[in-house]
Amino acid sequence: MQSMSGSCYNSRFCKKTTAMPFTTSPSATPLVELRQVQFSYSAGARNILEGVTLTVPRGKITAIMGASGGGKTTTLRLISRQERATGGQVLFDGQDLATLTTEQLYAARRRMGMLFQFGALFTDMSVFDNVAFPLREHTQLPEAMIRDIVLMKLNAVGLRGARALMPSEISGGMARRVALARAIALDPELVMYDEPFAGLDPISLGTIARLLRQLNDAMGLTSIIVSHDLDETFRIADQVVILANGRIAAQGTPDEVRHSSDPLIAQFVNAQPEGPVHFHYPACSVAEDFAASGARP
Repeated sequence: MQSMSGSCYNSRFCKKTTAMPFTTSPSATPLVELRQVQFSYSAGARNILEGVTLTVPRGKITAIMGASGGGKTTTLRLISRQERATGGQVLFDGQDLATLTTEQLYAARRRMGMLFQFGALFTDMSVFDNVAFPLREHTQLPEAMIRDIVLMKLNAVGLRGARALMPSEISGGMARRVALARAIALDPELVMYDEPFAGLDPISLGTIARLLRQLNDAMGLTSIIVSHDLDETFRIADQVVILANGRIAAQGTPDEVRHSSDPLIAQFVNAQPEGPVHFHYPACSVAEDFAASGARP
């Protein structure tokens, strides 16, 4: 049975058969590459990203980490072209996403999977229907084949027996696993995870982390994880990128980043309250503030 990330299982079931095919590049080409990328949400505003250059190797797990507001989720939005870079290039399989037609962009996105923060399941759909949704939306496969694929994906995340349950009937950890099954329903080449460990108990967190590593290796995926959980992320990642002040502050293996001598990286990795990133927002001295009796706030 052929992977759905390229051509469909059976061409007579595929939608958009007239769409221009998305040209693939030699396997030596990084699946995702950012070249001097700049981005801001409005003209004249402070750049969220300033000249970020990043390569995501095929078949590996790349973790993007850093303080809140550092541009991590924005990077995922640029890679899926939900946002356009205001400068530089974002390439997927060697092609600049900014140059793609609408049809080519949709074809590229069908090669991507996304696990949103907290799962983002459709609350009025069962577990089965949530996982079946991308198959029904992007293919014309018969229901019998969709059923088999959905059950295979649910089995991969240990939830085949929960197919008939509604999202309100499952735990947060189970919901994250359902969302993972949905993210891989179309056999994507790239899977992006936005805070996959947030809000999970230690057992669920360890389960999800193990699943990400196992699925990445078994399916030959390329994965990008945005996370604040240092221990689990460092345990499963092949490459770690630390974003700070709109730029890449550190990049390397988990061990290289953990032992960085950079004060900013050391503060982040060791969860130190004081360092280059200050606890207090800039203000005048306490003595000046309290001496100004009757002053307005």
